[in-house]
Parts: sequence; C-alpha cells; structure tokens
Amino acid sequence: MKTLDPELRGGVAVCIAGMLCNLLLSAGKIAVGVLCGSVSVMADGFNNVSDCGSGAVALVSFFIAGKPADQRHPFGHRRAEYIAAMIAGVFVVCLAAELLRESVGSVIGGGAPVSTTPVYLVLGISVAVKLGMFLLYRLAARRLDSVALKAAATDSLCDCLATAAVAIGSALSPLAPSADGWAGIAVALFIAWQGIRLLKRTSSELLGEAPDPALAKLIEEILLSEKDILGVHDLSIYSYGKGASFATIHAEMDACMPMLAAHAVIDEAEMRVKRETGVLLTVHLDPVDLENQAESRLKLLVFEAARELTDGLELHDFRFIPDTNKVEFDVGVPYACKLTDDALRSAIEKIVRDLGAYEPIIRIERE
Repeated sequence: MKTLDPELRGGVAVCIAGMLCNLLLSAGKIAVGVLCGSVSVMADGFNNVSDCGSGAVALVSFFIAGKPADQRHPFGHRRAEYIAAMIAGVFVVCLAAELLRESVGSVIGGGAPVSTTPVYLVLGISVAVKLGMFLLYRLAARRLDSVALKAAATDSLCDCLATAAVAIGSALSPLAPSADGWAGIAVALFIAWQGIRLLKRTSSELLGEAPDPALAKLIEEILLSEKDILGVHDLSIYSYGKGASFATIHAEMDACMPMLAAHAVIDEAEMRVKRETGVLLTVHLDPVDLENQAESRLKLLVFEAARELTDGLELHDFRFIPDTNKVEFDVGVPYACKLTDDALRSAIEKIVRDLGAYEPIIRIERE
C-alpha cells in the first residue's frame, strides 16, 4: 500500500471501511432474517453481501490503477476502475435474479408473519450505517474523483430506500403474510435496476463519452488568450481516467509569423493547459494568410451563408487556390443536425458556386 500515491491510499482505506461495514450488516440481517423467517430481510442482507463484493472489486482496481504507465500501457492503468465497476454490476444483477426467485417462491407459498422487534432493530441500525457510508463515499469520491466510489455512494443512499421497503413489508406481514415476499421482490428488482444502471454508466465511460463542456471551454479560452492565436477548432479530448487526459486542437496563426516564434507560442499554450487543467495538449498549427484580402472576403461570404443552413455549424481551414479556382475548407457539423452529410455538402457547394466560378472541395466532420 506504501507504493500507492496518497490519493489512492485514501481510496483503499475507504473501500476497506465500507467492506467491513457491509460484512457486519449482511451478517446481522441474514441471521435476523433466518431467525424471524423474513425473506425480505435476508434479501436485504444479501444486498449488503453484493455491496461487499463491489467494494472488493473497487479495492483491487485501486491497486491496478495505481500502477505506473509501462510499455504495454503507455496511458497508465486508471481505466481499471471502470472495469471494476462493470464486474460489480454483473455480480449485482446475478444476485438480484436469485433473490427474485426466492421472493416469488415466498409469495406463492403464502409467507408467514414476521417477528418485528429484532427486525426493526437491525433495519434501523442499517439505515444509520448506510447513511454514514454514503457521506464517507461521497466525500472521498469528490476528493479523489473516483468512478468506483461515486457508484458506491449512490448505492449506499439507495440501500436506505431498499431497507425502508423491507421495514414496510415486515410491518404489514402480520396483516398480510405475503407482504414480506412482496417486499423481497421489490428489493430484488431495485437491486437489479441498480446493477443495470451501473453497467450502462460504466460501459458508456469505457466506450468514450463526450468531454466535459466546461473543460473544453477552458482549454479554448486558455489558447485564445494568447494574442498570436487567432482561432481554435477541432478540439478532441481523450480520458484514460483521472490524471490521464490527452487532447488535440487546431490553432490558427498568421502565416507570416516566423516558425520559431509560432512554435514558442504553441509550447507556452500547451504548458499552460497542462498546469491549469492537467490535460496533456498537442496543438496543430493552421496558418492563415491575413494579407490575402480576396480569400478573406470570400471566406466571410461563404461562412455567413453556410451558417444559415443549421445551428452550430463551424467552418475552418479555408484555402483559396487562385490558379485553379479551388476553394477548400472543413465543415464541423453538430451531431444534433438533422441534415445528412450529402445534403449539407450539396447546399454549401451551391453557395460557393453562386459566389463565382469556384470549384469547392468540402470535408464534412460530425463533431
């Protein structure tokens, strides 16, 4: 554990504390459920067993995530947390299916009244402990920006609701013996929903989600604050877990600027982004001919007309080649745009040709 950085050591300590709490809760609930004949209390106890298993997987993931980058994994091992969360999700769904089977059997069999005094005692303790765990997980997740701990915090809060359902079923069992079985069904379905939700969220993160708009805006603002950078576009951000984020962007600069001076500006911008956001940025230079008035005028006319086609349209890398009358540029199209790429290309080509004897070469990019 000494080989881990301080942040990961904190995550390991939280996972161990959570596993111990869940083990004690599960043992108490299963014992009370068996003694009192309550299927729903046993189901809630097995829910805590699943929480303990999830904690164990998260614990292992912290050790894997703490390994430094190597030849086979040059971006580090931080995505181990996502894999851990997916394994936990599969485990939870399988457990929910078994609990559902037992609860349905209890309902069909008619069930039996439940002795409520020890049941209420263990459920009350469970609610208090789970609320404490929720606060612990949430604070640690915010401090460490941990996907696994965020999932654990949400799960702990939802466990309080599941335990409340068990308490209601136990209270109603003297009047309706099958109420305990129905409460078990409710808990099993709730556990299944939690597992499916966890699988959906973590699989989306593994596939690669859109970057945080606030982070993207901050990176663009940092670059545009450099007086020699005229504009930016084509920002792509790739995350491999906390502390392992990479990005690329195109920056427009005066084509007449000396190469060494332009390189120095880009280096400074990349270092500022690293210092202020933690993202390792690579900047691609796009030269802009500010002295070519004909190109600038044509560019402005094309841009103004094209942006009327749909909201959020962006045009960049504009090039006018006089000897061939070719006009080349890229068109950034938001994913929400309903028009097809071919329809957009045809419409923009018409705009260019209506402005003169130009031959447009247009590249459509969904972004």
